Amino acid sequence: MAAMLINQLHALTSSRLAVIDIDAGVQAAARLLSRPGIGLVVACNASGGAEGVLSKSDLIRHLTKPTLSALPVSALMSRSVVSCSPQDDVHAVWQTMAARNLQNIPVIDGAASPLGILDARDAMKALFQQEEMQEQMLFNYVTGLGYR
Repeated sequence: MAAMLINQLHALTSSRLAVIDIDAGVQAAARLLSRPGIGLVVACNASGGAEGVLSKSDLIRHLTKPTLSALPVSALMSRSVVSCSPQDDVHAVWQTMAARNLQNIPVIDGAASPLGILDARDAMKALFQQEEMQEQMLFNYVTGLGYR
């Protein structure tokens, strides 16, 4: 079975990308997270390198603090970022996401620049479609139809 690479899902991952400056206010991050399909914001430094991530869960967890709106994104973001690269295998990345209970994971290039966000549902759907295609090819071969 040929490995499916994260790069093959670029259209999906790039559409889910939301980037914010680490010094931006939490309200700006909340506005990004309120957009449909956005579950994770990548916080970047001035040169565009990923420094952390802020999820809806991170934001909600800190809502009890009265001075939340005055805080910068850097005060709430997770700095230990679990990410993947465009050359990583989708199945391996999905296994990491499942093991760590992550719904979203940033796709980061070698220069630490964010390229997209992989959503767990998108990864599962892509893997399922790949499996269905391979089963159909095997069925066609076994029944004498050949590969199509």
